[in-house]
Amino acid sequence: MIDETDALTAEEGLSQRRRLARGLSMRAIVPNAITVAALCVGLTGIRFAIAGEFEKSVQAVIVAGLLDGIDGRAARLLKAQTRFGAEMDSLADSISFGVAPALIVYLWTLHQLPSLGWIAALAFAMCCVLRLARFNSRLDMLDQPHKQAGFLTGVPAPVGAGLAFLPMYLWIATGIPEFANEVAVSIWMTLIAFLMISSLPTLSWSRLQPPRSIRIGVLALVGLAVAALLTEPWYTLAAITLVYLALIPIGIVSYASVRRRDPAADEPRPASPAPDAASEGGQGAPSDPS
Repeated sequence: MIDETDALTAEEGLSQRRRLARGLSMRAIVPNAITVAALCVGLTGIRFAIAGEFEKSVQAVIVAGLLDGIDGRAARLLKAQTRFGAEMDSLADSISFGVAPALIVYLWTLHQLPSLGWIAALAFAMCCVLRLARFNSRLDMLDQPHKQAGFLTGVPAPVGAGLAFLPMYLWIATGIPEFANEVAVSIWMTLIAFLMISSLPTLSWSRLQPPRSIRIGVLALVGLAVAALLTEPWYTLAAITLVYLALIPIGIVSYASVRRRDPAADEPRPASPAPDAASEGGQGAPSDPS
């Protein structure tokens, strides 16, 4: 006898294939257009790096990250979540936040170490792709202890790209050549690469919700951060990066605390269909990126 859940899964999968065969609906055009725009912006960052305009190249990847955060929300708002959008979002992310940052940093300083520098750049791009592949392979799985507890697994791809640029932020802001040391930057890129594919629990947006008593203060802090980005963007980006790095051990400790309070959070659950889920922060993602 066919299980009711299996029948529902098959029916939803058939419905997805029929919609794909008919082509994209008009509602799906908007989020997918944003995804394509993010891809083009990320690739343009490589073009700026080839021309030696490294400030513009970093800005392009940051804009791609902002667009990546918008496309998924647009898809959910318009109820236009599709498997096509999810797969395209992952492919775009692998280029914008894996290949583009790796090439930008290589053209900036890693090329001075032709072998080790290239290996570090390859490691970053490869780990970003592996992370996205791992995320997509778990779309239909509920037995994810970190996700069940409201945490992410490892560092998300867009955040990883931002972290990889920390030496560039400091170099652009200060002009100190030591920040462009090819050996130190190679080590840094490799470290961030492994953070992306690690199994470390990291804080998700749902875990960063401030208490009601301090939310007005948080609004003021956000306003000041925006003003700082406009006046001293590179120092501010470096500060944001350092704050995120400081939150990583906090996430580990917080997850350990959740496990002690609720051991059931680590128990596997049966899988259920999630046909409209998407890649990290992308189209159709039901919650924060994993």
